[in-house]
Parts: sequence; structure tokens; C-alpha cells
Amino acid sequence: MNGLTIILSILDILSGIIMVGLFLVQEGNDRGMGVVSGATNTMDSYYSKTKGRSLEERLKFATKVTAIVFAVVSVSLYLAITKSWGF
Repeated sequence: MNGLTIILSILDILSGIIMVGLFLVQEGNDRGMGVVSGATNTMDSYYSKTKGRSLEERLKFATKVTAIVFAVVSVSLYLAITKSWGF
């Protein structure tokens, strides 16, 4: 293993652990059978108005970013190993 594959391996493992941690911290989206029957709550609440600034939205955004980083690093690691890239 050369330096690049070691660095990419460490980044891949860390991003995977962070992504799993972010998944576990998020709350479930349980709405029960109301979703199946089409019943929705259309009340404007404080939560719906500040949705983008809430902790849940920040966790979702961080999870998306971490998943993208994980995918890019995984592909880069694969290419570094198969093409024998290194420094």
C-alpha cells in the first residue's frame, strides 16, 4: 500500500462511520397509516415555517454531504488500488 491508498482508506472508514452515526441520530419519519390513506396535516406550524433551520434539516444535509464524500472517496480508492496510483 502506498501513501495515497492509506489516506483514502482512512477517509473512507471515517466517512462511513460518520454517515452511520448521522443515520442513527436522526429521528424516524413515522406518520402511521395517514400517509397511506392520503390524510395530511396542512396546518402551518412554527416547525414547518422554520424547517430549513431546524436540527433535523441540518442532520439531513450533513448526511447527504457525508454520503457524497463517502461515494467519491470509495470510487477514488478503488481507482487508486486498481490503477496503482500513488505518490
